[in-house]
Amino acid sequence: MIGFKRTGNEKLFNNKSNKSRLKPYLFLLPALLVTALFVGHGLFMAAKESFVTDGNEIIFHYYVELWKHDTFLYSLRVSVWVAFISTAISLVIGLLITRVMFRLFSRDGWKFIAWFPMLIPHFVAAYICFLLFAPSGWLSSVFFQIGWLESMSQFPVFVNDPLYIGVIFTYIWKEIPFVVLMLLPVYQEMDLRFEDVSRTLGGNKWSVFKTVEFPWVWPISLEVFLILFVFILGAFEVPALLGVTYPKMIPVLAYEWFYQGQWANRPLAQAMMICMSVVALIAAVLILTFTQRWRAKWATSRGDDE
Repeated sequence: MIGFKRTGNEKLFNNKSNKSRLKPYLFLLPALLVTALFVGHGLFMAAKESFVTDGNEIIFHYYVELWKHDTFLYSLRVSVWVAFISTAISLVIGLLITRVMFRLFSRDGWKFIAWFPMLIPHFVAAYICFLLFAPSGWLSSVFFQIGWLESMSQFPVFVNDPLYIGVIFTYIWKEIPFVVLMLLPVYQEMDLRFEDVSRTLGGNKWSVFKTVEFPWVWPISLEVFLILFVFILGAFEVPALLGVTYPKMIPVLAYEWFYQGQWANRPLAQAMMICMSVVALIAAVLILTFTQRWRAKWATSRGDDE
């Protein structure tokens, strides 16, 4: 009887643990279904139109043609440039802000101030940037009125410029609050006693960050970098408003080829989106696998030390 009761308790415990493991996935199920329905259907149709079939054989004609297309290669370069610079600067500034002010962010008022830019849509943020930094915008007018410029045409070109400075600036001030949002729970859960120990042993600010904060921040920073990089690489509204006619960023080029160009360019636009989606998916799998292994390895090393 004792053995039977123990077995029954074990089964009950296993059932509860299985339910607790499945609960997060059940909460995510509606979002996953909607994403699979709309995004999955869109990717399927794009893949269908981007392939050429010869009987039962699939020919990657448009994909080969796409990677030989100079316009696409230039767009890819500028898109990777904008996405990487915007993401890297946003991540560094957001990390510094979080490190310095995470104690203040325990108050709701400071959180609202830090996260307020996320309430502004990206096309509105791009329009604000245009109003401020255009050659005939607000800043050039102010500098001309106070005598810093002889004419408003002397104001540096920050919008619709070939280096996409206006696009990068817009993404930076829009994405810094997102970085703070993602890193703030990490710092709030961090055991600051290790920081005190490191400083007691003579560690400077860099050694404290490297030994205490870095193991916590590194995995989530990689995940944030992936999210922002992929988002900026595929975003349309900001480069459409603040970009240049050549070279266009990939989303703007794909839109032009699909809607405004020749019908022959539509399969190229579909192939472009499929390539970007595949690259993003592979990068996500690699980074998430690495971060999970990092967390598991670090948790094991901490358990051994304790």
